[in-house]
Amino acid sequence: MITSIAHTTIYVLNQDEALDFYKNKLGFEVGDDMKVEGDFRWLTVYPKSNSQLQLVLAEPKEGPMFTKDSAEKIRSLIEEGAFGAGVFETENCQKTYEELVAKGVEFMQPPTEQLYGVEAMGIDNSGNWFSLVQR
Repeated sequence: MITSIAHTTIYVLNQDEALDFYKNKLGFEVGDDMKVEGDFRWLTVYPKSNSQLQLVLAEPKEGPMFTKDSAEKIRSLIEEGAFGAGVFETENCQKTYEELVAKGVEFMQPPTEQLYGVEAMGIDNSGNWFSLVQR
């Protein structure tokens, strides 16, 4: 029986740059950072308050998971901003938004009242959008 989700993947254009963004701008911790096979890098991050679900920062490259063609297609979709990184929760959306903007994080929508709480829409340095939510 499956009891939880341990990892989910965010495709990024450059793992080093994504690591810098998620660690130094969003304040995430590094879970794993290792070379697995050839130049395949297993890189995970997680919010300081919750290491139970880690984000795999995966750079699509030709190799064990992708053909050259599929890696190029995924990279193209990342560049178009076609992917979302998910929903990040915060206790105070306005305060967190202001802190992240001061660190250079780009937002497409400032904190706005929604039916489910307050939400801001941000974008990571690869072009993946994310929702910042205060319930």
